[in-house]
Amino acid sequence: MDLSKINHSGLVMLGCGKMGSAMLEGWLTRGLAPAAVTILEPHPKDWLLAQGVTVNGALPEAPAAIILAVKPQMMGEALGALARYAGTSSVIVSIAAGTPISAFEAVFGATSPIIRAMPNTPAAIGRGITAMVGNGAAGAADLDLAQALLAAVGDVVRLTDEGEIDAVTGLSGSGPAYVFHLIECMAAAGEAEGLAPDLAMALARATVAGAGALAMESGEDPAQLRVNVTSPGGTTAAGLSVLMDESAGLKPLIRSTVAAATARSRELKG
Repeated sequence: MDLSKINHSGLVMLGCGKMGSAMLEGWLTRGLAPAAVTILEPHPKDWLLAQGVTVNGALPEAPAAIILAVKPQMMGEALGALARYAGTSSVIVSIAAGTPISAFEAVFGATSPIIRAMPNTPAAIGRGITAMVGNGAAGAADLDLAQALLAAVGDVVRLTDEGEIDAVTGLSGSGPAYVFHLIECMAAAGEAEGLAPDLAMALARATVAGAGALAMESGEDPAQLRVNVTSPGGTTAAGLSVLMDESAGLKPLIRSTVAAATARSRELKG
């Protein structure tokens, strides 16, 4: 992550809640100078005040990047503090769900490089994945800068069309909640088979976490990993015969789940 441009020109972050704090911690760990960072946050936590960054102070003249990390319902009012950067070369990166690029172009102008990003909650521990897409004014260098900043909290993928954001929201944006519910369901199933609640939950948590790590780190396709642990006629095969039922198994259920979340994301745009 090349921080020279940011350390020289500065970075402004609007809002510093859980996601913003995770990003800030990642940047500082990677060598971003605290003096280069200005945070606008009406209710700063003690942790933030102890980082050496400027909190609610004077804004830099021409920051390299502006990160918009407030909740969507607060965005309209909060953006007024940054209107001075309209039409500048500052790269504007929004991680606010549901707010389209056009809303930011209405404030900063279509000639400002604007990046819309959709992270997910594992970003809070540096294990997230963020999808990003830029407007017509965002050039290669702008996208590279945005990706470098977003990579502080996990993997980053680039989209070619802002319309893909809704499907990203339905899959990875809302996806952690699906996995958390899977853990709940697995633990409940273990209890139903006679395990103590604490034991069932410990087994479910570790199984999902371990399988996820194996899927990320092994380099093998998930389908092959499934085959690797499935002996013909064995216990895993018996379980999968239920889970992989074409009409009532996990595949159609997950398809409907992601479709419902994606549809709701489209509805929320009004």
